Amino acid sequence: MQLTTKRMPLAQLVFCQGCCCGRTDRYRPELPVEQLKEIWKSEKLNRTVRLTISGCLGPCDLANVALVMLPEGNVWLGGMEGAEVYERLVTWARSCHAAGRVLPLPEELESLRFERFQTEEVAL
Repeated sequence: MQLTTKRMPLAQLVFCQGCCCGRTDRYRPELPVEQLKEIWKSEKLNRTVRLTISGCLGPCDLANVALVMLPEGNVWLGGMEGAEVYERLVTWARSCHAAGRVLPLPEELESLRFERFQTEEVAL
């Protein structure tokens, strides 16, 4: 028997807050965790785009890292810095929530996109 869940958001947004990400004490850009949590809670965005604050997602050389989990695949974002980047992700989540479907990520985030894993076969 396959497991099922009643909680079926359209997407999930996972922010790294690990050994490097969000660590201003290590001279890394801030991750506005409390602000994001408050927005998600007050606007009930978790019903549509689930918010997760995670431990280390790696790769640490691209701090701050986020993973956007979509039905068609994952999108990795790195080097996020400044309120504008986070506001674009909040606006995207709000738009998905209002539309009731997953919308394309903002083009302005494309420069932060990276491939997390090698796609070619590598001899180990």
